[in-house]
Order: sequence, then structure tokens, then C-alpha cells
Amino acid sequence: MCMYCKCDEWIDSFTTHVVNYKSCLIIIKNVPCVECVQCGEKYYTDETAQQLDKIVSAAKKIAQEISVIDYRQVA
Repeated sequence: MCMYCKCDEWIDSFTTHVVNYKSCLIIIKNVPCVECVQCGEKYYTDETAQQLDKIVSAAKKIAQEISVIDYRQVA
């Protein structure tokens, strides 16, 4: 159930995950998610959230000013 509008209908979708880290911006595109059909709020599965944590941790080690990563290429 959606935390915001309480709708219980979802569709599979993709989104962009953005993390501000110190003076860097980490952008991960094409991240799989489920989207509320009523309000559009997006949620990650536990597996996707764990993968995002790994990707962000790896990106922090190379810490460029802006890092753009395609989820489908690294997950």
C-alpha cells in the first residue's frame, strides 16, 4: 500500500536515483522500481535497495564531481 495516498495498485517502472555525497553527485539511472498508479510515488524492492547501496559505496570510492551510472550495466 502506498504510504502517501493509500492506493494498493502498482506498476513496474524505472527511475533515477540521486545521491549527494560531500561535493559529489552520484546519479544512477534506469533503476527498477514499482510505481503507485494513483500518485506516482516510487518504491524499491529490498533487492534493488541492497544493489543501490553497493553501487553507491563503489561510486564513493572513485568520487568524481558527478558520476552517472546505468543500473542495468552494473547490477
